[in-house]
Amino acid sequence: MLLRLDEGVVERVLEIGDLDAVRPWASVSKMAVSLAFGVESDWGTHSFAESLGPRGATLANLLSHSSGLGLEEGDPTVDVAAKRVYSNCAFDHAVDAIVGESTAATWLDNRLFRPFGMTATHLEGRPSSGVVGSTNDMARLAVAWLRPDGIARTTRNQMITPFLPLLDGIVPGFGRFSPCPWGLGPEVRGDKRHWMGDWPPASFGHFGQSGTMMLLNADERLGLVATSTEPFGPWAVKLWPEWTSAMRQLALVS
Repeated sequence: MLLRLDEGVVERVLEIGDLDAVRPWASVSKMAVSLAFGVESDWGTHSFAESLGPRGATLANLLSHSSGLGLEEGDPTVDVAAKRVYSNCAFDHAVDAIVGESTAATWLDNRLFRPFGMTATHLEGRPSSGVVGSTNDMARLAVAWLRPDGIARTTRNQMITPFLPLLDGIVPGFGRFSPCPWGLGPEVRGDKRHWMGDWPPASFGHFGQSGTMMLLNADERLGLVATSTEPFGPWAVKLWPEWTSAMRQLALVS
């Protein structure tokens, strides 16, 4: 689905497929988790500067893949803020540290899914990759980032600004980038040439191993979301740069 906002009003420029089908979001789940942490920040219950991870890693470190943790528990670690190491377990650590006697699923329901009307979406399993939901609900989440809804604009802007912007790192499936900018949850395109095609440097979003993606630009007020029945693979590496570029051009000229 291709979205465009005009004075806050959402226009669906292009719709394809079954938008109500419930499918796994995989790592696009991180866009939901990080926005829920934006809510926590605005409420004053938790801070991005709060130490929630191992060896003093802050919430900002955990959300920006600069905590030093490896991809999964038990993988090799590096010093905090030494480089950008993509980490699923960092997101799981962050959520586990703040839910207390509740569960991650209940936390996401209360902070995000119910308030934003995402009635077809819920968490199955780990926060870093366990959200399942419809394309329509993913579009609601995209709009919440773009407009923004539920969090202050200053908070949204902080979260989509590269954190420790000079860190090198790897975008899974697309290789190493120097630097590899990342916000507090969303990947930021910067100068990377990869799945975000020719979208401007400030564009942000995420993709997942289930073939899902969310690509957004707050300045142009554009959003592109997709779920898939085909897992991420060589097809996506080849298709997405051209497809995302074509979708942006369609939105700008239509």
